[in-house]
Amino acid sequence: MRVLILAGGISHERDVSLKSGRRVADALAEAGVEVEIKEPDNELIGHLIATRPDVVWSTLHGAVGEDGSLQDLMHLAQIKFVGSEADAARLAWNKPTAKTFAERQGLQTPKSIALPRSTFRELNAESVLAMVGTELGFPLIVKPAKSGSAQGVTKVESAAGFSKAMIDAFAYDDLVMVERFIAGTEVSVSVVDLCAGPVALPPVEIAPESGSFGYSERYTPGETNYFVPARVSRETLDQLASDALKIFSALRLRHLSRIDFIVDEMGNCWFLEANVTPGMTETSLLPQAILAEGETLPNAYAALANAAFRS
Repeated sequence: MRVLILAGGISHERDVSLKSGRRVADALAEAGVEVEIKEPDNELIGHLIATRPDVVWSTLHGAVGEDGSLQDLMHLAQIKFVGSEADAARLAWNKPTAKTFAERQGLQTPKSIALPRSTFRELNAESVLAMVGTELGFPLIVKPAKSGSAQGVTKVESAAGFSKAMIDAFAYDDLVMVERFIAGTEVSVSVVDLCAGPVALPPVEIAPESGSFGYSERYTPGETNYFVPARVSRETLDQLASDALKIFSALRLRHLSRIDFIVDEMGNCWFLEANVTPGMTETSLLPQAILAEGETLPNAYAALANAAFRS
């Protein structure tokens, strides 16, 4: 099997993508798979058509890798690829849309509102923020509606910091989601499907030393402690797995995904977002969950590539 890995790109998460691509390539090579790594550049389409790899595995983050456009191109060229189809990627990439699907499945998700940049041009920005702050209550989480790796995400404790948080988030996307803050434990559940049905891997608890799981805490070894499985009750572990599988199916995700939750002090599970291109770095959560399941990364990644080849 020949697998072409796409890594890098021009998004804000370029460095993460490069690290993920390299680690996936190393694991596949160890499993005996023929691997090539390539950047998404002006030669990519020609290269794909000329070489026609058996499978493409994209570790590209940001719009180019997660908004469905790349997946549409692969489908059009009849090239098989690891990961969700274009329609599913678009749904998951848009956080407010994914939350709507979660609610329809009966999952709890923090109350929120999505605000496009145009709202602040056409309406009085100060009045909009005052109303949102009053109705949702502080603290709040402000985040780009379509972005990853916690970039542009701010916890807002009071009205004083609200405006700046919105400006920071708009630097990453023209649509910003303002979400009620839920205090609790951050937990991620990775779901894989090797063509025999989706399986939830052991939930990973995230415990950053700083108390905030930002960009640095995600990718700098030693800044965050991880516990697999998460230190919650057996009942909560089962609920997390069940909820992750529900959203995986509702969004029609494929092969692999990471579903993020907050577990509050009462043990309630709150859906936050779904990721169709989980990070694969040394500190990323899906690889940790695979290892906790007792599997090796070479075997797991080769199985995912084979699942894509058989799709």
